[in-house]
Amino acid sequence: MRAIVCKAFKGIEDLSFAEIAEPRPAANEVLVDVHAASVSYMDYLMSCGGYQMRPALPYVPGTDAAGIVLACGDRVTRFRPGDRVSCGNWFGAFAERMVARESSVALLPANVDFTVGSTVLHTYLTAWYALIERARLQAGETVLVTGAAGGVGLACVEMAHLMGARVIAVVGSAAKATMVRAHGAAEIVDHSREDVRERVKALAGDKGLDICVDNIGGALFATLARFMGWNGRLLPIGFTSGEIPSLAMNLPLLKNYSVVGVFVGAWMERCPEQAARATEAVMAWVGEGKLRPQVDRVLPLQCAGEAMSLVANRRAMGRIVLQVRQDL
Repeated sequence: MRAIVCKAFKGIEDLSFAEIAEPRPAANEVLVDVHAASVSYMDYLMSCGGYQMRPALPYVPGTDAAGIVLACGDRVTRFRPGDRVSCGNWFGAFAERMVARESSVALLPANVDFTVGSTVLHTYLTAWYALIERARLQAGETVLVTGAAGGVGLACVEMAHLMGARVIAVVGSAAKATMVRAHGAAEIVDHSREDVRERVKALAGDKGLDICVDNIGGALFATLARFMGWNGRLLPIGFTSGEIPSLAMNLPLLKNYSVVGVFVGAWMERCPEQAARATEAVMAWVGEGKLRPQVDRVLPLQCAGEAMSLVANRRAMGRIVLQVRQDL
């Protein structure tokens, strides 16, 4: 089968488009004929050797895909060959075939195509885990999201809005501001032309932020940590700035707020039944139009390096999708 192959942890410089052996599903896995795969910052970071885990080399990048089930392992009960599905794994999606654990697969609603389906699991399951499982978001709370125009950030904006929150979105351009507002953001902070500290201070008011979902890290995290409200929840999800921040611990002490880690991949492995239920709920919301995945553009599979570069340089709004089959 054809696939994108990473032979060394050097980022896009060491990606190749090659023929490799087809994977085989384990007892708890399904084998999927991939029609589309979406590109995340995690894919880029892993290829550079900067992620928490390093696959054995060579490996096929890509976390999320959508396609048709070809075969199922002996212990799989929820799927059968021919099912249209969205699926995820730590890697393996940038190929004509991939395997995924049963708990990381969801049936695609009839009205959801493979392009859109490939963008759902990593983004919206992260948002679900962050806001519902970890932050226990309640209607009426104020939620600030950084990197709000990216895949995970936008999913957090949409899900928080759907759950009745007031959403403040931090973005880096006027075009991104327009897009995130259309997906549910009530207030926008454009760091390309505004003083983030002063703008967030004004928007948070005396009450402060109930929840802050941070995808950026670095100096921005340190700034936002000062605007959390009483009993707030500060959620570090990622560090696309390249800097892992430190926190003055008197800040959560004085405001009685919590710093709550969000590592959705580990949750899915440790709590597969919970993850499977969340996957089904998220996919139902997508099918009903309550969640509207944003596809930035569609590129051919062999352009995976270009797509990863666009994501790394924050030039994507929503998800970039790689077309693997021509019948999208």
